[in-house]
Amino acid sequence: MEYSKLVAVSGLPGLYELINSKTDGAIVRSLDDKSTRFVSSRIHNFSQLESIEIYTVRDNVNLAEILLAMEKAAEKLPDEKDAVAVKKYFEKVFPDLDFDRVYNSDLKKMVKWFSVLKKNKVEVKLPVAEEETETEEVEEVKAEKTLAKEKPKTTRKKKAKE
Repeated sequence: MEYSKLVAVSGLPGLYELINSKTDGAIVRSLDDKSTRFVSSRIHNFSQLESIEIYTVRDNVNLAEILLAMEKAAEKLPDEKDAVAVKKYFEKVFPDLDFDRVYNSDLKKMVKWFSVLKKNKVEVKLPVAEEETETEEVEEVKAEKTLAKEKPKTTRKKKAKE
């Protein structure tokens, strides 16, 4: 199971693996009970874990960075129902979080998701920087334009009517 294929579905608890997408929704498998089901995009929104960002006092960070910090931390995971313990945990593990904009419910969700990921032995990976791939694409387009300019243009000569 790949971290890049995991999604959170609005209105549904837990995390899901994206099996297949359709025009009107997606087929997902729950990481909790391994059940597979169709989820309509008319009712639910899908958020890839790779694309979720969390507010910090500096720049926003990707959820994967926080999950990796939680993995490296020597702290024991708190009970997700104890809001005070969860907040103290994140103050130790990732003190740069903006606790005014990141709600307790979000902190609890991160703890729950982390435990689900560990239970399913999912390796959390930082997403590949889009800027690098965009830069490469821009350089390729520039190279193609340069080559196009260097090629001599062939023109047709019109035959004069006699």
